[in-house]
Amino acid sequence: MYPEQLVKPMREDLTIAGFQELHTAQDVTSAISKEGTTLLVINSVCGCAAANARPGAKMSLDNAIKPNHTVTVFAGVDKDAVNKAREFMVPFPPSSPCMALFKDGELVHVLERHHIEGRPAELIAENLKDAYNSHC
Repeated sequence: MYPEQLVKPMREDLTIAGFQELHTAQDVTSAISKEGTTLLVINSVCGCAAANARPGAKMSLDNAIKPNHTVTVFAGVDKDAVNKAREFMVPFPPSSPCMALFKDGELVHVLERHHIEGRPAELIAENLKDAYNSHC
């Protein structure tokens, strides 16, 4: 587990942009089961989260169509919440960072770490915007 002081600015990077933090398995279940669309970001301390994932997620919200809800869990910190989120993302293997779009509780789009690592934030944002335009 990472120390809270280490991850605090990484959490705030998304919460300042309006993402709701989920800390428990029940939080995740409640958030994903909400009516409408929910973008879930599994946040991480790695460099690709800082350079690509978080900026891409935030940029993606600059779109005429966007998810009804935006939520985040933190890998290596919110263990139960992350494990529950990953249960909703089966058959995709666990990875962090990663992002998933749910519609009425059903998984409709996933960006795994290998879709994020080494790709510019703008490309990640465009991928998510395309998903929003199709599913939101």
